[in-house]
Amino acid sequence: MLVAFQGETGAFSEEAVESLFPDATPAPQPSFDDVFEALQNGRVARAVIPIENSLFGSVHINYDLLQAHAVHIVGEGILRIRHHLMAPAGATVEGLERVYSHPQALGQCRTFLREDVPQAEATSAYDTAGAAKMVAAEGDPRLGAIASARAATTYGLTVLAASIEGNPRNETRFLVLAPGAYAAVAPSPVPEARAKTSLVYALRANVPGALFKTLAVFALREIDLLKVESRPLVGHPGRYLFYLDVVGEATAEPVARALGHLHELTSSLRVLGSYPEGARLDASATDA
Repeated sequence: MLVAFQGETGAFSEEAVESLFPDATPAPQPSFDDVFEALQNGRVARAVIPIENSLFGSVHINYDLLQAHAVHIVGEGILRIRHHLMAPAGATVEGLERVYSHPQALGQCRTFLREDVPQAEATSAYDTAGAAKMVAAEGDPRLGAIASARAATTYGLTVLAASIEGNPRNETRFLVLAPGAYAAVAPSPVPEARAKTSLVYALRANVPGALFKTLAVFALREIDLLKVESRPLVGHPGRYLFYLDVVGEATAEPVARALGHLHELTSSLRVLGSYPEGARLDASATDA
């Protein structure tokens, strides 16, 4: 089975793929757009994407792509992210002039970069493993990268500093995607884990209390809201889409009633998936 992820070999997303699908073949893609296209067009069976980091927030482009493509969420996992500063053999921390990595990784390591490598310019790259690959190809000891230990081994770089993220609870939540829109199925009679449902909707109009009323459909039924995320509604300046994660399966009461009520209050509503709450991937692997 092919499972798509964004990035080069050695990326954290590849590690998430291998933890979630130990028997699958990771299929690297240049961009998140390519990941969604590969899944929607049937070139891969599943895709694994990052959606949120505990230090640097949401991966906003993936919220937009979830809305734009005919895919749905079937699982998730939480991966502990350990960033390492690496460079070609012979390099030193003091001798670095530029450090490359993905903007999310640079943000997660900004304290280390500011305090320990102040002379180096932090430069964005499309991927952490891609940054390591580029630095290895250049072979210049003045260039460094921030990536995983796996990337250092893959591209033959020397780790100059380990675990440089700003907080030991640096974790990224990954979603497992399957092709096609979500189709409701009967709830599990004995769920193995707490179920979650993800959805997106747009308000009918920006009037006082409109957002409150949509959230109240869950509060009135004592349904726990795990996350609320807003993104601009394309083509409608000043209006937004709202992404919610709630506890419970979409077809189980009282979530089903809440969704029915929500449909009456919104101009559009789409369930993105209903799936078990994910485990921490560095502690145990789970299939999705």
